[in-house]
Amino acid sequence: MYIKKNDMVKVLSGREKGKTGKVIAVNTKDETVIVSDVNMVSKAIKRRSEQDKGGITKVEAPLHVSKVALVAKDGKPTRVGFKVENGKKVRYSKRTNEVL
Repeated sequence: MYIKKNDMVKVLSGREKGKTGKVIAVNTKDETVIVSDVNMVSKAIKRRSEQDKGGITKVEAPLHVSKVALVAKDGKPTRVGFKVENGKKVRYSKRTNEVL
């Protein structure tokens, strides 16, 4: 997968289109990412003890990786490519052609 944790991404489609955020988690099996403060849903939390209060909270829901694009250093979304430099596989921005 071409997106990693702590990357800045921009949402390309859906109700959150146009928003940007930092990737919190990546699930390679389901090909989804969780982006901070994007795709917020309400979730009911069960009360576990006297100190742990239950109720409804807002949490980030996963987005499919095809709905997000990596943000390059110029602030625009870009596609990601792979190439080998000095015997090491690296990601690079296809917009600016620089190593990420």
